Amino acid sequence: MARIGDYQAELGIIDRKFAPPGAATGPGGAVMHWYVDDLDATVERLLAMGATEYQPITPHGDEGFITAAVVDPFGNVLGVMKNPHYLEVLASLKAT
Repeated sequence: MARIGDYQAELGIIDRKFAPPGAATGPGGAVMHWYVDDLDATVERLLAMGATEYQPITPHGDEGFITAAVVDPFGNVLGVMKNPHYLEVLASLKAT
């Protein structure tokens, strides 16, 4: 379990061996995307740590929203993103 981000949210990555009986064996479900400061470096680091590519670095539109996702060695999907809107919201919260 780790605390990450501006609000110290908890992120737990659990080994698939603890999944309930009959659970799917491949990656799936909703992908939660975490904001990272350097998307390219983060994806490179995750792959170097044993993750495999699930979704390549993918721009969405022309507003600077970019995502990627990997599958960790335990079978969990982890999404990472660059999101200018997140930075705007964060700045407005820090200003108050």
